[in-house]
Amino acid sequence: MRPVIILLTFLFSSAALANEKTTEHLVERDSVVHFAKQYIGTPYLWGGQSEKGFDCSGFVYHVYTHFGIPVSRTSRGFKNKGVEVDLRRSCPGDIILFTGTNASQRTIGHVGIVLQNDNGTIDFIHSSSSKKHYGVTVTRFNESGYVRRFLKVINILKS
Repeated sequence: MRPVIILLTFLFSSAALANEKTTEHLVERDSVVHFAKQYIGTPYLWGGQSEKGFDCSGFVYHVYTHFGIPVSRTSRGFKNKGVEVDLRRSCPGDIILFTGTNASQRTIGHVGIVLQNDNGTIDFIHSSSSKKHYGVTVTRFNESGYVRRFLKVINILKS
């Protein structure tokens, strides 16, 4: 009878540990999103990576390094980083990658952070040099010109 109790205790402990890791993962994602949102309205600054102003990769760099997560300082540096995630399964805290303004050149030229994915409706935060949405702003991916510039989504956080 004793081996069964030990086995059940082990199984329940393993399940609790798995739930604990999942919760830690969600808290980390929520923390990243919350931290990023505090910079909405910060101006665009080419080469910027501080509260004075951000370019797109400088913003992503600032957010993730705040949490001790090493990321590239340049948008092109994300090319072979992280684990690719299907756009429909993207989660808050994932990094979304786009071409530059010329969508026909299929190299990374812009990055942002997924804020939410509500059944395929995705909002992301980024620092934009556009006159229409200058600086750190939230964009609804599905209703934007970024759809044609989309390259991929990556996860660099704990799984």
